[in-house]
Amino acid sequence: MALKIYYEKDAPIDALKGRRVAVIGYGSQGHAHSLNLRDSGIEVAVAELEGTDNYKLALEHGFSLGDIKTACDGATLIIVTVPDEVQAKVYKEQIASILVAGQTLGFCHGFNIHFKYIVPPKDVNVVMIAPKGPGHLVRSEFVKGGGVPCLIAVEQNATGDAKAIGLAWGNGIGGARAGVIETTYKEETETDLFGEQCVLCGGLTSLIKAGFETLVEAGYQPEIAYFECMHEVKLIVDLMYQGGMSYMRYSISNTAEYGDLTRGPRIITEQTKAEMKKILSEVTSGEFAKEWINEYQSGLKRFKQMYEKDHDCQLETVGRKLRKMMKWIDSKEV
Repeated sequence: MALKIYYEKDAPIDALKGRRVAVIGYGSQGHAHSLNLRDSGIEVAVAELEGTDNYKLALEHGFSLGDIKTACDGATLIIVTVPDEVQAKVYKEQIASILVAGQTLGFCHGFNIHFKYIVPPKDVNVVMIAPKGPGHLVRSEFVKGGGVPCLIAVEQNATGDAKAIGLAWGNGIGGARAGVIETTYKEETETDLFGEQCVLCGGLTSLIKAGFETLVEAGYQPEIAYFECMHEVKLIVDLMYQGGMSYMRYSISNTAEYGDLTRGPRIITEQTKAEMKKILSEVTSGEFAKEWINEYQSGLKRFKQMYEKDHDCQLETVGRKLRKMMKWIDSKEV
């Protein structure tokens, strides 16, 4: 599809003016959308589990909380921000029966709609605004007068104005200040999962661990290996974040750049790319989604075992010690 980017002039907030927006969940994205929309002059009703930290935070932020039924009553737009793995249960048990024809269901990620764990009735709109940044950044950039770029997708257009409602939502949280890019639920969901698994999370953590272990197994000090394979990743990523690979290569030494260009392809080989294609096929077929939902519903036993194994590995224990030496880091330990 041809690239379409919408800005404030293309996304009038009038589609939500004088109407209620319900936000289900007050976590990372939920709190940012609620606060930004309210600051944009939109009436916002928040639903969150009573007694939780997020519930208490919403109260501190001045919201009068109710249950999901109360929040959704009379709402033009219902934004579901609870985690992927519980969305279907929340929808089936608390949202499906109270939906009214003409309402708009909104999501920040396409997982449950695309893989049909949630199948809304045909008489409601289904839209998505997916900020390309965590909730705290969506909020902080909005407060500064800017915004985080967003993706917009329309899965169902029952009323004829689903896109207008979605764009108004994107404008209300600040996304239209930076640009709202049109996509589909399929494209957003599949590229997001692939990126997380192969590059941003799975690929990166596995590369770091393998590099660290290779140096330690060769007899080098774990602390030195940590600096070379973990700590300095941020320095390189920040350069790419600012100006792409070219700026990173411009900024590093000629020796490092030559090593990058000649040795990198020996690490990420055609065999690696073939495995990436296999992972992409698992994403697009719904195999990964089914595996993840089954893992969650069976109690997360395998998930927890893998997490604990990495949590206590040598790379992590060395890192905890070294980060205490670096006072400029806002060190976080879990």
